[in-house]
Amino acid sequence: MKIPQGYETDPGFDPAEDLIGPFYHQRVGDGYKFAFVAEDRHCNLIGVVHGGVLMTFADSSACIEATERYKEENCVTISFNCDFVSAGSVGDLIECSANVTKKTGSMVFVTGEVFSKGEVLLTYSTVIKRLRDR
Repeated sequence: MKIPQGYETDPGFDPAEDLIGPFYHQRVGDGYKFAFVAEDRHCNLIGVVHGGVLMTFADSSACIEATERYKEENCVTISFNCDFVSAGSVGDLIECSANVTKKTGSMVFVTGEVFSKGEVLLTYSTVIKRLRDR
């Protein structure tokens, strides 16, 4: 499986995400779509995509959505809650939705799902602190 056309990544922007990913994003209307292809290195001992990889992917996606791809501000996650629903496998295209519920002067509230082949793998909600001084 390959990443569909139109997606891009930002190597060198976040070293941890470079190590775990790569994670991809694509601008669609007022928001973004997110994806990565699961490889052996993304899996745990039992051969399914590691929950920590899914959480990092969701967090990365939420932060990109919250800051409009870090256009004018950085951010940090101050709260992240999730539920694991199913498992992803090697070769799967793993996707993520990130929906801004509310944006205040200092916080952004985001909810979403990580999914593959039409099946939800993880649901999440997060609170992101906006950092405007770059």
